[in-house]
Amino acid sequence: TKIPLTAKGERLLDAIAAAGGSRQPIEKVMVQVTRDSQVVSMPLEKVVKDPRQNIILAAGDVVSVTYQPKSFTILGAAGKNAEINFESTGVSLAQALGRAGGLQTDRSDAYGVFVFRYEYPQVLGNVPANIPRGADGRVPVVYRANLKDPLAFLNLQAFPMRDKDIVYIADAPSVDLQKFLGVLSSSVGIVSSSIYSINNLSNIGQ
Repeated sequence: TKIPLTAKGERLLDAIAAAGGSRQPIEKVMVQVTRDSQVVSMPLEKVVKDPRQNIILAAGDVVSVTYQPKSFTILGAAGKNAEINFESTGVSLAQALGRAGGLQTDRSDAYGVFVFRYEYPQVLGNVPANIPRGADGRVPVVYRANLKDPLAFLNLQAFPMRDKDIVYIADAPSVDLQKFLGVLSSSVGIVSSSIYSINNLSNIGQ
């Protein structure tokens, strides 16, 4: 839909409203603004809550509003094994574990909470040269949280989940990373066994 701009200066939310608004919950909707060669995306909920993000539009801007539910998959000794949707504004690993019913106290290994994802090398620092990279340059990573360490609970709150993350909770003290990767291979088609392992969640973002 083309929307004429007037001298008063229409803002981003004005344009979205004029086009009919969003039919989906705002916490699951992303807004993208393309201006010349610059493209910026942001959750609609953040635009609504932060007036600074409700920018004045310029002639030629292209605004896209898309329904993009994010999800993580949780496997192993959790309260439930499932794919769980979360808001576009994000959730922490602590919230993710809570939504999955937490750890099963009678069979889970508090040493073995793993998160599998792909990261850009600059996030990780020194990445071994033999670690395979995807077409976009990202490398497969497994983060492990030791919940017997009190500091780990603070890290759970600070560790943001990403879309398509996989969380695995080991179900015995003897379960190691190789078994975790085997579960992933049989469950979601992960075939690479060359994974860069980090043993402390606080490494993320450093």
